[in-house]
Amino acid sequence: MTDPPDASTPISLLGQGGEGDPGQGGQGDLGQGGQGDPGQGGQGDLGQGGQGDRGPEPAPGKRAAAFFDLDKTLMQGSSAFQFARAVREAGLRSRRQLLADAAMNLSFRVRGATDERSEALRNLIAHQMQGIRVRDMERLGVRVLARILPKLYPEMLTIAYDHQDAGRPVFIVTAAAQGLADVLANVLLFDGAVGSGLSEIEDGVYTGRPTGAFLYREAKADAIRALADEHGFDLEGSYAYSDSGSDIPMLSVVGHPVVVNPDSELTRLARERGWEIRRLDPIRRLLAMGGGLLFAAAAGGAAAAIVTSRRAKERRSQSRRAPYNRARGLVNRQEDSRRGRKARSRRT
Repeated sequence: MTDPPDASTPISLLGQGGEGDPGQGGQGDLGQGGQGDPGQGGQGDLGQGGQGDRGPEPAPGKRAAAFFDLDKTLMQGSSAFQFARAVREAGLRSRRQLLADAAMNLSFRVRGATDERSEALRNLIAHQMQGIRVRDMERLGVRVLARILPKLYPEMLTIAYDHQDAGRPVFIVTAAAQGLADVLANVLLFDGAVGSGLSEIEDGVYTGRPTGAFLYREAKADAIRALADEHGFDLEGSYAYSDSGSDIPMLSVVGHPVVVNPDSELTRLARERGWEIRRLDPIRRLLAMGGGLLFAAAAGGAAAAIVTSRRAKERRSQSRRAPYNRARGLVNRQEDSRRGRKARSRRT
């Protein structure tokens, strides 16, 4: 476990404390309001609709919990990208580097997480921290939260709070930084968080070398098991929410897996296993409707092309007739003038 550079300093958003044992980071007090009798966990109605078979309930005398992935599950897109933008705003990262981050974030949202892309995101954050003081990074906390909070899905927060009201503690389980996960869990009034370690620290400065546990694939399932062992949760009666095929181990370890904005791999598996599916990400919603949208766009484009072509022909025709019309108008005016003179001559 890597300790903070100074025990008197606040927890960094990059979370150098509590990285070792996944069950130790940022658990906080489980005695939050609305927990009720631990033996009643899993009885409450989430009221979300479409739950289907509720599956196994917690064993007698034990309570369940709910575990939420962060990126593309609790929030739109990547928390790593929002962190990178905050770094840029503080003058710690160039615009060119930020554009590269934006491309990676778009790929992450549209194509889903893979081993390579997730590891690349982790290494990206660690590398961009190289040479930056820990204190300067800690001061980015407000900027990062200001970017992440508006991207949270209200529907997912409602689900999380319904779990708490039903007596199930709620945890964030994410590959993002432990410190970021801790701060976000505190702000959202969740019961704890487990995240990853990122960059080493030497003399109060980040080295850019990745360090600590990286919560990805089986590591997330291990973290959930550690939480269950520590707090006595019944995993068969517990819930897990995630978006990516890389989190199949995390979803499989509980009795109530729910997939949110799933990638193609997870969508296929969820249908095979009868898991609940929720689609909230607007980009993926558009992609899901891609066939209909492409047809509508093609039809609309064809209609627009016809109208545009007709208007262009009319403008060209008018342009060709313009000299003739001007000459015809002049002749008509001259003819009218001549007729007027003849009429006046007869009267006189």
